[in-house]
Amino acid sequence: MSTPSLNPNSLHPSLRIHLFGDPSANPEEVAPVFGGEVLEKAAEECDLALFLINPSLGIDAKTISNWETLNESMPPRMVLVTGIENQEADFDDAVLLANRVFDLTVTPYLVLHDDQGDPCALISLSDLKIRDYSTIPPTISESDPEHKTLVSEFRSEYLAAIDVMGEDGFAAGMMFPAIPIWIEKGIGIDIVKSYIAKLEQ
Repeated sequence: MSTPSLNPNSLHPSLRIHLFGDPSANPEEVAPVFGGEVLEKAAEECDLALFLINPSLGIDAKTISNWETLNESMPPRMVLVTGIENQEADFDDAVLLANRVFDLTVTPYLVLHDDQGDPCALISLSDLKIRDYSTIPPTISESDPEHKTLVSEFRSEYLAAIDVMGEDGFAAGMMFPAIPIWIEKGIGIDIVKSYIAKLEQ
């Protein structure tokens, strides 16, 4: 049996990273950030599949079909939510949609907004620390009591999912993190790269 060729120019040459999603979710723009390749049709030879969603436009039938195809081979999968700067729909809407048409996802981080309503930071549901993307690199700080209260229910759900799936649930292809990203601001990019790094260990 022949070994599938890998992309020597990839940021992660040991991994075959495939991206799926409607053009409205900008997969062609996201792919080079993570050293991936945009595919029209899911392939079995895949080490990580990134499914992109633009919450204001939903999920197209082809993307749903590609997700279902990968249910057989079960590679690690992530849902990346783009267009979070568009205030017509938000990260929570995308997660609800993904839970309905893909599988149940987990949300390791939630989006925090500035006074103008633009996404500016992420709060971790594992340790409740805030990553402020108004600086480069992001500033990590403790959250205040108000934030802890706001996310307490979401945190309980996330920790329960981790308890069931285990820390290696993602790598085993059984747990699907949903991550908000905004390339221009760097939001979420470091988080996705940290998940990719887990697969390279």
